Amino acid sequence: MLRRAWKPLAATTVLIGTPSYLYYTFTKQQTFDLAVKVRGADGTPIMTNRTFSLLSQHAVKDRLIENASSDSFSRPDSTIWRYATASVAANDPLEDAHADAIIARDPSDPSAPGDWLFFTVMDGHGGPHTSRLLSKTLISAVVLELSSLIHSQDVPKSGLLEKLKLIFRTSSPKSREDPQNPERISFAIRNAFTKLDQELINAPLSVLAANLDADSIKKNSLPDLSKHPLALQTMLPAVSGSCALMAVFDTAHRHLYVACSGDSRAVAGIWEENEQGQGSWRVEVLSEDQTGRNPSELRRIQSEHPPDEAGSVIRAGRVLGGLEPSRAFGDARYKWPRDVQDVLNRAFLVGNDQPLRPPPSSFKTPPYVTATPVVTHRDFDFGSVPRPSRSPASRFVVLATDGLWDKLSSEDVVALVGGHLKGLKGVVSKTALPELVSTTSGAPTVEGKDKKRNNSSGSWSFEDENVSSHLIRNAFGGGDAESLRKLMSIPAPIARSYRDDTTVTVVWWEDGQEGNAKTATFSSDNIKAKL
Repeated sequence: MLRRAWKPLAATTVLIGTPSYLYYTFTKQQTFDLAVKVRGADGTPIMTNRTFSLLSQHAVKDRLIENASSDSFSRPDSTIWRYATASVAANDPLEDAHADAIIARDPSDPSAPGDWLFFTVMDGHGGPHTSRLLSKTLISAVVLELSSLIHSQDVPKSGLLEKLKLIFRTSSPKSREDPQNPERISFAIRNAFTKLDQELINAPLSVLAANLDADSIKKNSLPDLSKHPLALQTMLPAVSGSCALMAVFDTAHRHLYVACSGDSRAVAGIWEENEQGQGSWRVEVLSEDQTGRNPSELRRIQSEHPPDEAGSVIRAGRVLGGLEPSRAFGDARYKWPRDVQDVLNRAFLVGNDQPLRPPPSSFKTPPYVTATPVVTHRDFDFGSVPRPSRSPASRFVVLATDGLWDKLSSEDVVALVGGHLKGLKGVVSKTALPELVSTTSGAPTVEGKDKKRNNSSGSWSFEDENVSSHLIRNAFGGGDAESLRKLMSIPAPIARSYRDDTTVTVVWWEDGQEGNAKTATFSSDNIKAKL
């Protein structure tokens, strides 16, 4: 009797117990332990273990695509432009930013038709204030400078002296210089960056000057402007900072300009084939990381200060031993003289309980940091380029903040984008990828950090539709799903010790000659006001 009763009881146990076990297994919150640095009771740093919740693979994917976007548009010359952007935060809030704009040339422009394409990434530090402001203003500042250059005309001079010069001139008059030659365009972009930073740095001074009355000046007294509506609005973008990287495509002349202020990096991949029809992606690094570890930056900064500061302007690869990028917007602590810092601190920040940190001890002859970028120019066709089989594009450009380059090399990034464009799927070992996606070296990388990467072992993952999310996934773990989950699960501000805010934009274009290029449509919202 008991034996007969046992069978249905056992079956019931299996039917009920197994789903319960599976439910418990897959719904129980997984955790992991991590050694973190904290301050002890006496204020000294100590290491202690902390337990954190482990994100599921689905939650990790959600975070990778949370700030991801992509777009495409076609132009009358049959070129199809595509671009994708993604950001993942380590800080809270995210201190990176990005922006893009497509501006059609005015029909009155001698170089029309054609477009100006702008793509930027900003790497903020000391808060998000500077990078967010740049995301709204930097492209506009460059457009304004370019517009002034393109539409400026030489005004003929009049008067007796000028008439006499014309009468007695023996040589033929010089032809008017083309305002759109690469040298002048590069100069205009540099000017735009420099002028915008000057406005940003000087904004608090303008507010202070507008609120100083004659009596205050006579008594040498300083008003408390901490509650002024522009107090924090002008001070915070000035005292926090941001690197900025911009790519400008001039489609009328097929020129590419890259402007770099800081340690973000631009890299291009160009498809090349040999006589046997075997192809590879050439890695062309389009910018140099601008930190004190860059020899040219070290020489520049030392040349701008007295000889007795040669050993102190850069220490451990950092400006005055503190700031890593040697070029940046904001960072007024490295630009304002000491007395100016003191006055603005008392006028705007002390009353807001946000006092300005004093400048470094070796601070003597500011400014030590500049926002003036290094601008490079290239033909964006990169020569005659065939199309790789099964790939919709033969050239691409990657712009990324240093969070990506801390983890991946320029060669890694080009191979990963090349594989993504080729349509690779699944997990690929790092030793196998070079057989599937071959790369060669072009312009080398000038590393700005003392980073030791170990990318020889492990695997890459090809599963994300957005190519920028794909790069960030592989920077943070790739095919090692557990390592990726752990790294993405570390919350701010602890996460900043293990990874940085990371923003990536990838741009690629199809000339209309590719057999498998898809037709793209665009709305009028894609194309902005004319330049």
